[in-house]
Amino acid sequence: MRSGNADGPPLPARPVHYAWVVLGFVVLAVFSSLGLARFGYTAILPAMQDALALSNLQTGMLQSSNLLGYMLAVVFAGVLATRFGPRLVVSASLLLTGAAMLLTGWIPTFGGAQAGRFLAGVGGAGGNVPAMALVSAWFGPRRRGVATGIGVAGSSVGLMVTGPLIPRLLERHDWRVCWYVLGALAVATAALCLAFLRNRPADHGLLPLGDAPRDAARPNATRGASALDWGSVYRSRRLWHLAVVYFAFGFSYIIYSTFFIRYLSREGGFTLAGAGQLWFRIGLVSIVSGFLWGGVSDRWGRKLALFGVFLVQAIAFGILGVGHRVGTVYASAALFALTAWSIPALMAALAGDLFGARLAPAALGLMTIVFGLGQALGPFVAGKMADAAQSFAPAFLLAGAVALVLGGGGTLFLPGKEASAAPAQSPAG
Repeated sequence: MRSGNADGPPLPARPVHYAWVVLGFVVLAVFSSLGLARFGYTAILPAMQDALALSNLQTGMLQSSNLLGYMLAVVFAGVLATRFGPRLVVSASLLLTGAAMLLTGWIPTFGGAQAGRFLAGVGGAGGNVPAMALVSAWFGPRRRGVATGIGVAGSSVGLMVTGPLIPRLLERHDWRVCWYVLGALAVATAALCLAFLRNRPADHGLLPLGDAPRDAARPNATRGASALDWGSVYRSRRLWHLAVVYFAFGFSYIIYSTFFIRYLSREGGFTLAGAGQLWFRIGLVSIVSGFLWGGVSDRWGRKLALFGVFLVQAIAFGILGVGHRVGTVYASAALFALTAWSIPALMAALAGDLFGARLAPAALGLMTIVFGLGQALGPFVAGKMADAAQSFAPAFLLAGAVALVLGGGGTLFLPGKEASAAPAQSPAG
């Protein structure tokens, strides 16, 4: 087998396709860049808020700072990955993410936390987007939906780790130690990704998993696309349509995921440990979300899968805003868990379907900028609403409405052929 100089050492002889190894480290990259850096904040938030005497608006601003950093960096992450290869970009970005989490604990002030959260967002973009785009390079269109579904399970692992870990750490230490532990895990993941990720199967004499030799030889407008084709990606009308739908997901889900533990522990009668255990269960169940809906999209099309996810999430967000009885909380948690990370998986699959493996990082990067705008606005708006209403219930109702109207409604206007599981087409649109 051969290896490009920038793509790491040659692959060892293995009876299993190396695509599965790459996918395993994609899961780890998502685990660190999102599961720890973004959703770890959800578990640490109540202790941070008490220690730093933060208002609800300030807690929303901290998460918005993280998501602003993510939004600003995400397009450059895709372009850099196309230029230098996802392996190097992912590894360097995870190192930055770990350092940012260490900084958050090291400077125990609102300003220090805001700077740390912003830098963690920058690193999160570079760790997540190119890692997910690697799936399009290593898996053919017939396997891509399920593979991206597995990749986004890294966020689920993050919930499973932080849900029980953070309350236990807080029993013995203050909130700063929590950030030190999460930062160290991210640095370790960066080293592992540098050692084991690979950019392209062709560099090692392999085909993407699921591709037959005739698939590789089939003419395709996006195969071998150069950097000069980026402009056609950014001018694509279908890409912007998808970006608006993605905005709805970013705005709505981040309100729910950021303030879930805070809402249950302060308004719902749950202990912090009890809320953390439920967060763990959401993470456990949500492992199947991307896999489940990715499989639906491979079989029946991306459009049907997207609409189904938005409908279920709108119900999950809305019923939590209506009441916080135990039965309502568990129903909401179950519905969210079954759909949690499916939309990022579907968007990553669509980027590969429409623009091909080489341009997928740039396409996904642009969609994720608009998605990131929704994420950045969500916690800020929710925090402001909570300070005014003295409750996060209205913010959860707003999240449900946005998911239903803008997300589900916008999905209905996607032309069927653009939301199918067909092989990549020309990006002109």
